[in-house]
Parts: sequence; structure tokens; C-alpha cells
Amino acid sequence: MEDKNYIPDVLGANFKKLTLPLSDDYEGKAVATLIRHKTDKPSLKAILYIHGFNDYFFQKEMAIRFNQQGYNFYALDLRKYGRSYLPHQKLNNVRSLCEYDEEIAIALQIIQSENNTHVILMGHSTGGLIISDYAKRHPKSDLFHGIICNSPFYDFNLSTIERKIGVPILSIIANYFPDKPIKSGLSKLYGLSLHKDHHGEWNYSLAWKPLIIPTVNLSFIRAIHKAQKSIKNNFVIDVPILVMHSDKSVFEHLWSDNFKHGDAVLNVNHISKIAHKIKGNVTVCKIKNAMHDLFLSEKSVREDAYEKMFEWIGSNF
Repeated sequence: MEDKNYIPDVLGANFKKLTLPLSDDYEGKAVATLIRHKTDKPSLKAILYIHGFNDYFFQKEMAIRFNQQGYNFYALDLRKYGRSYLPHQKLNNVRSLCEYDEEIAIALQIIQSENNTHVILMGHSTGGLIISDYAKRHPKSDLFHGIICNSPFYDFNLSTIERKIGVPILSIIANYFPDKPIKSGLSKLYGLSLHKDHHGEWNYSLAWKPLIIPTVNLSFIRAIHKAQKSIKNNFVIDVPILVMHSDKSVFEHLWSDNFKHGDAVLNVNHISKIAHKIKGNVTVCKIKNAMHDLFLSEKSVREDAYEKMFEWIGSNF
């Protein structure tokens, strides 16, 4: 892939992007977007970062930190997210996480064609679930060599009855009514804890990452549930994997500063329990006082997360 195909990205400062045409799906035309920020010196190492639900790539600091460690940095805005969202689509909509195989494979092939021979997949939340499921289904791949999960969405943050009975029932109903909307159950308080116009320090597009997504389609519940079932059943990863999460969750319904010091989206005990069952070269790392996206936590906390992550990379590659 020739460099001239990339164009400047909204993040500026040598960030470039490449639109990836995809096969049409049940909503029509679809594209994904590959964002790139190269190191100053020649390198054969690269990161491919995949965002979570109601998200897109905007973490300039993360890209630069990987560059400083000698990694070319790439990120995907998946179909129907961020830069890849098209007017006829439902934001974030998906019927199977396997749909993302197409853009992940294209991105990895482009990264390899750009002389990167050592590639680590990194995913946050739903992105962590996506890359875990992808790695399980693509053993012995020569396109990636390690996995880093930042608070992966390994289970719904619900009661035992809701997780064991409610979600499976909704998943079955989704076979017949995939486009039926259902309340997302997500609070806007997490978004308020991140954005600079509220309680956070980060500037990002509220059109691409709104404070709240009121509803999701039933097919999204089914897609997540199916992938979660897959990784709980003989979950073997044949490359080194790092699973990182906060030391605590926040379950409050009104704003408090606790939202700045815990995971307000997922139950960290679920993440830890499932991560410890992964078969392979697995490291599970707990970050004290971290938010759901560890690398959007307050500075001292995310510095701790960067330090532990780069220590793991140095020990395994």
C-alpha cells in the first residue's frame, strides 16, 4: 500500500488515515478507517489498536507513547464508528463480531506490507472482546504476535440471573427480531467523567462518542453474548496475552469523584475471573484507581498502566 493513499487525519501532527472499502452488509455500503502515526526512526514493530463500544480512536498520547517505545502505531475505527460512520447506518450497529474480521484482516495485511514484522493487537472494552475472539479463531497467524486487552468486555455488568437467563433469552429473540431496539443500560456518568467540558480532561467528538447511547439493537446483544460464550469455552490463545483492568468497579447512580477512580462500565471481578481461565501465556494485571479505559485515567494512574504494559512487552518480545 503506497503512502500516497493516506491523507491527513483530524488529529493532525503527522496522524494519517486510510479509508478501507468493505463488502456491503445488511445496511448497505460499509467502510472502516485505518489511522497511522509512525515512529521517527525505522522500525519493524507495530501496534494495531481497536476501540470499544460508543467509541473511536482519539488517544494521541497513547500513539506517541508507543512511538517512543519504537512501535509504529495504527488504530482502526471499525465500521459504523467514528470516522467510518456513514449517514445511512445505525451508529455502532453489528449482528456478529465476526463482521469485523474483514477490516481487521485488511488492516493487518496493510501493516505487514509496510514492513512491520512484529505486530501486537490491542483492544479496549468491546475491542478487547473482539481481538480475544479473533485471536482464538485465528491460531498460528503470521499477522499478529501478541494481545493486549484494556478492560475487555468479557461479561455483561449485570446480576447473575440477568447474565445467565436474561441475556440468553434476548439473544434468542434477536434471531427473529435483530433490529428491535432495547435500552442500552449505559449511564452518561462515565462520559461525564472523561470529557473536558464536564469532569474529565479529554477532548473528543461528542458526535462520534456521545455521552449516552439510549438504545442498541437486540442483534448487538446477541453478537456480544455469542463472542463471550466462545471465549469462556476452551479459551486458548497461542500468543502472549496481557489482560489489564482496574482494581474496583463503581456502581453508583449519581455523580461523585469515585467515577474518576474506578471502572464505571464493567465489573472488574468478571474480567479477572474469565481472564484467569485463559489457556496460554497469560498475564493479568490490576491497575489501582483506574477508570474503565485505563489510559484515560488521571495522569499518575495511567502512567502506572503504561509502565506495567511496557514492562510486559519488554519481557515477552
